[in-house]
Amino acid sequence: MTNTQPAIIYRPAQASDEAAIKALIRAVNINPMGLKWHRFLVAVDENGRLIGCGQIKPHRDGSRELASIAVQKAWRRQGIAGTIIEHLLAEQQPPVWLTCMDRLVPFYEQFGFVEVKAGDGRSIPFYFRLARTFFKPIQWFSRIPGYLAIMVWPASQK
Repeated sequence: MTNTQPAIIYRPAQASDEAAIKALIRAVNINPMGLKWHRFLVAVDENGRLIGCGQIKPHRDGSRELASIAVQKAWRRQGIAGTIIEHLLAEQQPPVWLTCMDRLVPFYEQFGFVEVKAGDGRSIPFYFRLARTFFKPIQWFSRIPGYLAIMVWPASQK
């Protein structure tokens, strides 16, 4: 008996993926702002069902964010998120920023991201300073453990 892995296809999102992208983002409870399907890379199974997604999101301050990295629960721990991240970063020039809960810092470090902490001399783009400010009261009221980390994929690491 052979052990075959299901086929996973990575491709740019299509308009028909929009509802599935939004549903997955809601299901994993991450930031639902700025979900423009045309910026997404998706992973689909052999039947064309969306199993993962991610995007590079531009901000008004000129910064770009690795965002909306999500994988269906049944497909996690198979390297899908990592492959999406690698594909997205391969098309970018540093710096690329992201926000994540502190427990995810080691995951993003394997792709060359470095956590930016207050007072380390790096200039944090306005969008990310604002995100940190707005997240603190939400975290306090929701009793979310940990902290919101800001990370950057620096030029020296590409």
